[in-house]
Amino acid sequence: MTDNAEKKKNAASRFLPLIVIALALAAFFALGLQRYFSLDALRDNRERLRAFLADNPALAMGAFVLVYAGAVAISFPGASIMTVFGGFLFGLWPGVPLIVIGATLGACAIFVAAKTALGDFLGRRAGGLIKRMEDGFREDELSYLFFLRLAPIFPFWAVNIGAGVLGVRLRNFFIGTLIGIVPGSFVYASIGNAAATAFDAGEDVTLQGVLFKPEVLLPFVGLALLSLLPVVLKRMRAAKGKRTS
Repeated sequence: MTDNAEKKKNAASRFLPLIVIALALAAFFALGLQRYFSLDALRDNRERLRAFLADNPALAMGAFVLVYAGAVAISFPGASIMTVFGGFLFGLWPGVPLIVIGATLGACAIFVAAKTALGDFLGRRAGGLIKRMEDGFREDELSYLFFLRLAPIFPFWAVNIGAGVLGVRLRNFFIGTLIGIVPGSFVYASIGNAAATAFDAGEDVTLQGVLFKPEVLLPFVGLALLSLLPVVLKRMRAAKGKRTS
């Protein structure tokens, strides 16, 4: 194989993830699948979903994880509604673990793509958001990632891309995502878990109405502040060291 042919092959392999993501996202919208990512779709199809889950529990759980991971991997903006679906279909157990596994796998997929030659392309998509994350990741990768996962300051997909473009270590990204999304997953899954009863009673359920209740929002704020504690302590030690030197 000639050098030019080898270079073309390497270039094609580097951009293969981008091609797969672009094709998957295009197919997703071309098939109109986005219409199923809504609370209305959940309400209208709940009986069929319940019947399928009862007849095929293992298949339903596996399919849910794969669909969730795929939605996150292609950075579909409405992927978070899958968390509500998980709570509705599976309850808090095994719903939350399935949600965390699916979201983490999908996040790691787009993170790895962002660390390759696709970094510039994906970085442009995230725009100025990446620049705003840079100092935090440079200071303490794991603590800052915990903070970003606990406090939804930036979109989930933007954090996945930003962490990859900024060179965060895969180990830190995996741990920070796996653990950091548990509280949020629990809250959204709880909404889904309660949605069935509300739907059966003819009531409406909205994410905003539940998410911004003080009893839900305040724990998020507390956890987010706690995740910044290592960064604050590190800066205090650095400042003390400068004063004593």
